[in-house]
Amino acid sequence: MKKGRYGSYGGQYASETLMFALNELETAYRTAQNDPLFIEEYKRFLREYAGRPSLLYHAERMSKDLGFTVLLKREDLNHTGAHKINNVLGQALLAVRMGKKRLIAETGAGQHGVATATAAAYLGLSCDVYMGLEDMRRQSLNVYRMELLGAQVHAVTDGTATLKDATSEALREWSRRVSDTFYVIGSVVGPHPYPEIVRDFQRVIGDEIRNETLDRYHRLPTALVACVGGGSNAMGTFYPFIADQEVRLIASEAAGRGMDTSTHAASISGGSVGVFHGMKSIFLQDDEGQIAPVYSISAGLDYPGIGPEHAYLNEIGRAEYFPVTDDEAVDAFEYLSRIEGIIPAIESSHAVALLIKLKEQFGTDDLVVITISGRGDKDVEAIGQYRGRLKAGGTSNEA
Repeated sequence: MKKGRYGSYGGQYASETLMFALNELETAYRTAQNDPLFIEEYKRFLREYAGRPSLLYHAERMSKDLGFTVLLKREDLNHTGAHKINNVLGQALLAVRMGKKRLIAETGAGQHGVATATAAAYLGLSCDVYMGLEDMRRQSLNVYRMELLGAQVHAVTDGTATLKDATSEALREWSRRVSDTFYVIGSVVGPHPYPEIVRDFQRVIGDEIRNETLDRYHRLPTALVACVGGGSNAMGTFYPFIADQEVRLIASEAAGRGMDTSTHAASISGGSVGVFHGMKSIFLQDDEGQIAPVYSISAGLDYPGIGPEHAYLNEIGRAEYFPVTDDEAVDAFEYLSRIEGIIPAIESSHAVALLIKLKEQFGTDDLVVITISGRGDKDVEAIGQYRGRLKAGGTSNEA
């Protein structure tokens, strides 16, 4: 496979200024990959700061309800409440190694921004986070968490004022200050080497699943299920199992208000090949090839494309991608809360919903792992409003 390519997908579509920064980044990453001291420090940070390994929890009541063994990979229990910290700690260590003094990041649901602000505080770096104004409204608690950690949060008002626009603004800012700034991309998207770097730092999820299922059950899972926006938690879950053809790799996309509407963010289910944000992949586009507005109840999934390696896995039939609507995700949010006492992020709820939809495809001997990519505290108010139980600001309608 060519450098930075996954089949025909991936590559580096960037300005001359960013090409210099990308080449500098790749050189630093290759050196770090081969440095045992860097690897050991990263593993120590995961262990002592992020709290890894994360729990692989047997969801007994859910298993009984669905008719097969369900395990939950509890990334929601990591420090900062999501899988994002796995990648951010690795990139932040790389930034220090490169002599960069400032981290910047884009964020949608706010979890990546919180993780980046956390790492910056821990390592003594300055931090600027770019977030769409609409997402800031939906995730105001995470905005305050970032500010509490010392980050400056910049409201992006361009376009739909969501993750796509925040990413565009972060890329522009990086091009203006490549000398002292490290751009911490939050998903397996963007120009090479970012999709590879993020995948490598997130593969700890799948590596732990593999080791623990072999240790506890003396077998590999029947299937792995994860949600996808850009696709970092899914790629981290899937990557160590790609060569194991007997393990199904299943991902849920955000179908928003339905695939028969224009208000969704399901790139593979409804998109086409294009180039955006420095990569060739599958994007939601209009008839003229312009990036289309997207929508999801989940601020972390309303990105108009998917990582290039996901596009490739879909093309070769190795991974399966299915749309899940807002209604289905909210039902699953409530289902897991009530059946296991675990409140998942609305992003992760899409994966829970998909397994419920596909339950007839599994039998009593099957072992299925769902990656719970984050916790749902940030979503409780929005879901309460969606259900008509809360007013804006969190006041109960029953008060």
